[in-house]
Amino acid sequence: MENADRAIRSIVILGGGTAGWMTAASLANTLGSNCRIELIESEAIGIVGVGEATIPPIKLFNHALGIDENVFLKASKGTFKLGIEFVNWTRLGQRYFHPFGQFGAEFDSVPLYQYWLRERARGDDTPLQDYAMAWVAARDNKFAPPLADRQRIQSTYDYAYHFDAGLYAQFLRVYAEARGVRRSEGKVVDVALRAEDGFIQSVKLDAGSVIEGDLFIDCSGFRGVLIEDALHTGYESWQHWLPCDRAVAVGCTHGSGPLTPYTRSTAHQAGWQWRIPLQHRMGNGHVYCSQFSSDDEATAVLLANLEGEPLATPRPLRFTTGRRKAFWNRNCIAIGLAAGFMEPLESTSIHLIQSAIARLLALFPDRHCEPLLAHEYNRITGQEYERVRDFLILHYKAVARDDAPLWRYTAAMNIPDTLRYKIDQFRSSGRIVAEPLELFQNPNWLAVLIGQEVWPQHYSALVDLRSAVDAPCLLASLRRVSAQASAALPDHAHYIAQHCRAG
Repeated sequence: MENADRAIRSIVILGGGTAGWMTAASLANTLGSNCRIELIESEAIGIVGVGEATIPPIKLFNHALGIDENVFLKASKGTFKLGIEFVNWTRLGQRYFHPFGQFGAEFDSVPLYQYWLRERARGDDTPLQDYAMAWVAARDNKFAPPLADRQRIQSTYDYAYHFDAGLYAQFLRVYAEARGVRRSEGKVVDVALRAEDGFIQSVKLDAGSVIEGDLFIDCSGFRGVLIEDALHTGYESWQHWLPCDRAVAVGCTHGSGPLTPYTRSTAHQAGWQWRIPLQHRMGNGHVYCSQFSSDDEATAVLLANLEGEPLATPRPLRFTTGRRKAFWNRNCIAIGLAAGFMEPLESTSIHLIQSAIARLLALFPDRHCEPLLAHEYNRITGQEYERVRDFLILHYKAVARDDAPLWRYTAAMNIPDTLRYKIDQFRSSGRIVAEPLELFQNPNWLAVLIGQEVWPQHYSALVDLRSAVDAPCLLASLRRVSAQASAALPDHAHYIAQHCRAG
């Protein structure tokens, strides 16, 4: 079997930003000098650049590229993230934390949270999050990497990063160009398709140059210059389930409080506001539904809820939550915002870039771009988007707020059958039915279901049959050990100062 004459020898990436330079860096690291990689971007076209919060798998991406954590955090002025605090989501005045890692340390074959449900039914009002080491450390503004020793409570949490997405893209550009990636400046003004099969043959830039390629990666943002404008792939809107369609973002100076190792999401009347602490500024944005708020009203809400002075004029964004009907069409693969958009409620934007790149490498084609490869890529990617979609919808659906039209709408709206099934299973007896390959696993679903007060009617029937397990004593011990472990951790700001302070 001879593949040499079919091998891809040139890849064109349209668009820079986080998606483009993550793709370029990863492809260059994997393919080396065996394939020409060219990235086209225009300084005249701004990048969205609001995806400053991540989830734990980003560490795997950086590790695969051989990137040192401290070096990358210095370059991107990053901080550490132990989870997300949600404020005013279920009802006004209520808070809960979605931690990275597990709840406590399992002490029986029956999950810990089932024992917690029984003790709650007996009158113990200790919040579930108090058993998550990530929350205990986040509450105390502490951070250090988790331990490898699985016998220690300090091994039960995980972490991710907050960073300046623009600086991260610059960092990866240096990495990619050092490994042979060529950058071309310009806007695409024409796309030439092959007559025989409709594959993209070349793109023409505004300066007149024509760039040919065997494989094209569309990282051009919401517009989808290749996947949509040229190939007319189509878009599936999920706005009826995720109605927010606009955002306004601005950085501000730090307030007087500590450098917190977590993201905060605060629900407002027509949407929600993110708060992302970086070393040099605070990232802020208000995601909202234009049906229930004007742009001026949304901007006023954002500015009224900053903890420091704004550093620029707020930037508006418009979007439709959803996905392309195909992510891989002919010899074009859309990655990042060109593939679809999930509002940044659970910090999935950069992860969806990362998983798309990993999937591309796993299903890497030759010049013929076998349709079966594209079909499998589209099948798996579609499932991933739908499962993330359901997790986000849960935040909007499981609310008791009735103080504003947005929340009355989301509380009453119909939801996908896949999510309804998960909620029904949990309401029955606390069963979590996340699929093995889902991005969000049992602890993630548990955090949001309990945080949004989706209460099971019963706990597991096994709990009352495990009479030898002294759950109250074991749960109290976990709280005590977690508090002691947190007390021994360094302050988050001190850890950064010692290891990765930006120049």
